[in-house]
Amino acid sequence: MPWQTRDTMRLRREFIELATQEGANRRALCRRFGISPTTAYKWLQRARQPDAPDLVDRSRRPHHSPARTVPAIEAAVLGVRAQHPAWGGRKIARRLVDLAMAHLAPSTVTGILHRHGCLMTGATGAPSVAWVRFEHPEPNQLWQIDFKGYFDTARERCHPLTLLDDHSRFNLTLHACQRTGASSIEPLLSAVFRRYGLPVRINGDNGAPWGAPREAAHGLSRLVVWLIRIGVSVSHSRPYHPQTNGKDERFHRSLQAEVLNGRGFADLAAVQRAFDDWRTVYNCERPHEALGLATPASRYRPSPREFPEQLPAIEYGPNDTVYRVPPNGWLRIAGHRIKVSNALTGLPIGVRSSTTEEGVLEFYFCHQRFMRWGLREPGERE
Repeated sequence: MPWQTRDTMRLRREFIELATQEGANRRALCRRFGISPTTAYKWLQRARQPDAPDLVDRSRRPHHSPARTVPAIEAAVLGVRAQHPAWGGRKIARRLVDLAMAHLAPSTVTGILHRHGCLMTGATGAPSVAWVRFEHPEPNQLWQIDFKGYFDTARERCHPLTLLDDHSRFNLTLHACQRTGASSIEPLLSAVFRRYGLPVRINGDNGAPWGAPREAAHGLSRLVVWLIRIGVSVSHSRPYHPQTNGKDERFHRSLQAEVLNGRGFADLAAVQRAFDDWRTVYNCERPHEALGLATPASRYRPSPREFPEQLPAIEYGPNDTVYRVPPNGWLRIAGHRIKVSNALTGLPIGVRSSTTEEGVLEFYFCHQRFMRWGLREPGERE
């Protein structure tokens, strides 16, 4: 896909961040970003030069500048704060280190902000409590997906779609959507998969389009069926437990604080421009406290699993009994009528006996088990 002019610097920056990771497959990145290897290596060479601020954050200036005056350091602190009003002392201190502008303790930065009236004095909330959050050990083992609560622009309603890698907190897409149906989301996810590859699993909530509220036991929707077919496992948060997608929920809070609060937008195009600018900051510049003040881009690498441009054939094992789901979703098995998801209409499913529980059948669509049913359970007999 050719790059739009306004996106060139943002995408070039992201390419450089990913291509300089240890073990990066630069040829695959060139293909996914739609650029030639010659152009890519030219950018990588320029990124190593001290006069390329449009490509990298880090300059080649020395880390220590003894002759730098205190007012100049304070100006640097205030400059970062002006660009990112929601950042506190720890993030600003780390950003100044990354820019080779100053080495300051976070408490010193906080003091400067207080002196210049950039922070409110007194208690601002409950004290923070250190705790350890579970994360997957490698990128692309789990992605978290959700819509942030909608808001209105001057012309139309916006539903922000967010997708986050669990290990690195790297934001894979931040899109201002007009609609939330599967037909709108599938092309957006296809573009993400073409650029970053396929994850092992995606977790969403139980609402549409990720789940099927009327058939919550199955957890299958049209979008989920498509994801399973291309080779992605899908899981769902427990009802009324948004913390299951906690990293994406935390991303929503940062998005609200740093982009949306106090701002109005003319239309979705204006929202998307703001989203694109902030996504680069979030992935490549903003120090993340849960990552030891590293950036998400420094911990992320694209998946080696390529997106299939054509849906692969559905195959089952020799011991599976294969049924093709009729339009009404009702199957006849062992003298019973069993309801499966209407999202599977016309598709083959595999039914096998459980290896751990006698008299229990397990229902599979491709690689994913979506239902279990006991032969002794009450049901509709024919």
